[in-house]
Order: sequence, then structure tokens, then C-alpha cells
Amino acid sequence: MKFVSLIIILSMALSSCTPATKEETAQKELRKIMEENGAVGLSVAVVKEGKIIYAGSFGEKNREEAMMLDTNHLFRIASISKSFTVTSVMQLAEKGLLSLEDDVSSLIGFQVRNPKFPDKKITLKMLLSHTSGLRDTLGYFNLDVVNPEKNPEHAKAWHNYGPGEGYDYCNLGFNMTGAIIERISGVRLDNYVKDNILTPLGLYGGYNVDSLDNSLFVSLYQKDSTEKLVIQPSAYRSRAREIDSAYVMGYSTPLFSPTGGMKISVPDLARYMIMHMDGGIYNGVRIISEESSATMQNPVVEIDENKSYCLALERTKNLIPGEILTGHTGSAYGLFSAMFFEPQKKFGFVMATNGCNPVYREGYTVIQADVIRELYRIFID
Repeated sequence: MKFVSLIIILSMALSSCTPATKEETAQKELRKIMEENGAVGLSVAVVKEGKIIYAGSFGEKNREEAMMLDTNHLFRIASISKSFTVTSVMQLAEKGLLSLEDDVSSLIGFQVRNPKFPDKKITLKMLLSHTSGLRDTLGYFNLDVVNPEKNPEHAKAWHNYGPGEGYDYCNLGFNMTGAIIERISGVRLDNYVKDNILTPLGLYGGYNVDSLDNSLFVSLYQKDSTEKLVIQPSAYRSRAREIDSAYVMGYSTPLFSPTGGMKISVPDLARYMIMHMDGGIYNGVRIISEESSATMQNPVVEIDENKSYCLALERTKNLIPGEILTGHTGSAYGLFSAMFFEPQKKFGFVMATNGCNPVYREGYTVIQADVIRELYRIFID
């Protein structure tokens, strides 16, 4: 009996020493990062060789209702949305309907010029790489601010340097691009993206909150003046009244926020990322050509020694030491998201948190960088 008992004890001891799986390690480490950053919820996905090898969600979807976060819930992903806008542009360019070198004035229907440099055209490529000289000083949810026929003070929307001579991250340029997509395609932006990107890829999401199941929306939380995380219902505000009563195709487009208004789950965003990682194709469905994909990922302007901006994507050297990644971050209403991939080595990451204590380090919030680095260490390195 003593011998049998000893075997049982040894068996239990060996069992307790069994190494944790990668999934178990990820859960432990991600929860630790959440705690350190005061995160409300966190959703992640890891891609390797064209497949999602890990997806997980932790924490709360909605604090007021004590609802837990799940991988199928939808985040407003903020500026990662810009890549959907440019992907749409590349499709139109492939059809010969526009060119990245086109004068924005001829595409959008009103004169787009920096008054300090009236003879220099603003190209579509400049809008998409933040090198047009535009700035968000007057806001970016109404095209009137940059339209000289509507705003006599439109000069305030421009920098003092000439087109192509400097970089300044500008949301206005992408909302203008959304309007251009409508004017050229003849299709409202939300429907264009759904019909030409999301549906072909089998993804659920979109720019229009009223076309989605609002029970899936992840509540976003932002710090107020007292440092308390407060829910931000305006992140998913319906624009149905404005759309039904006063929507002007090719001009009212900022209502959908082409610059930041996409709603999608983290795993579906990862599937979209695979399409870009694999040169414009996913699961046998080609969305853009290899040439267009390469154009989107080719640096246009150097921001600093560690970062260059492409077309709605950036190339970074300091997110994961020793790796050069392509992707984008997002931040709005308390959300912080990130989508980054290595197209040659075929790995990538998507993460989104719906509220945290935002501390920046080397261009990223701590939670963005720490989550991606930990996922890399566990699943890729």
C-alpha cells in the first residue's frame, strides 16, 4: 500500500510540474498586462503562415451590465480603418477609374489647394500618406472646413510648407478620400466596403452602426477629468437620421468616418490582415493585386529613425526589437488597437482594448507594445 501511495504522490507531483501550454501562458501573461495597465477588456489574435493560431478575449465588454468580452464582439477599431479606405482606392485604381497621382481637386469636386502654394497640385497619394500639407486644425468631420466655396478661412487647414514637403498625421485627408470613393464608384462608402472587401472575405463588420447587431458592440471607456474610466456611447452613435434626411453622396461621407469608423471583431480583423500579409489575397479570394498590396506597404515618407509611413500603413522597427513590422494603430474614445504583421516571415498580431490607463512609450501605448511583444515571445520567437 505504501508503494502504491508513493506512486500516486509522484504521479501528482509530476502532473503539477507539467509545462503550461502556450495558450495557458498567454492567458496568464495577458491578464497580468491588463492588470498593470488598468484595462477593462482585451481581445487578441495571432497569425502564423496564413492562419489564426490563437485568439482570446479577457475582461469586460460592458462594466455597467457586467458583460464579459468574447472574440466575436465588435470594436470600433479607430485608425486601422484607414487601410480599408485605401484598399478601396486601390481597387478603383486597378479598374482605371482613378490614379494615386490624380489631382484631388478633379476627384472631389471642389478646389483643393494650399493657398500658400496655389500652383502645386495635391495628389491622392499625398492624402493617403499624410504629406499633402493638410492638418486637422479646423476639425475633420465636415468637408466644408477645406472647401474654399464654403469656408473663407480654409487656409487655416493648411501648413506653411508645400505639398509633399512634410508629414503631419491628418484625419481630414482620409475623410476626403472616403468622399472620393463615393464620387468615383457611385456607391455609398459603407456599402462599397461591405460589398467589395468584407463580404468577399467572409467578414462581419462595417462603417454603418445601423447595419450591424448593436448587441455585439464593445463599450469603450475613456478617462475623465477625475481619472475615472467613463463609458463613451458616442463611439457607436447612430447617424440614421442624417443619412436618411440630408446625406449628399461624395460630400457627407465623414458621417461614416472613413478615417476611423470601422467596426469589426479582432479575429475578423486578423483575417483581413492576412489578406494584406499575403499580397492582397485571402482564402482564395483576391481583393487587390500584388502590385497594389506592395504599393500600400511601400514607405512614402520617413517619420523618424524607427518609423516610416506608407499608405494607411506604417513600417516600424521598434515595436518588436529585431523585427520590421507593417501595420497600424488605432486610438479613439478610450480604445487602443493595433494590427501589425511581417509579410516575409508570415506572422502578425491584432489587439484591442476598450479602456485602460494610457501611458505612451516610444510611440505606442504600453499595453499595445507589451501585448504584441508577449504574443511574439510565446507564439513566434
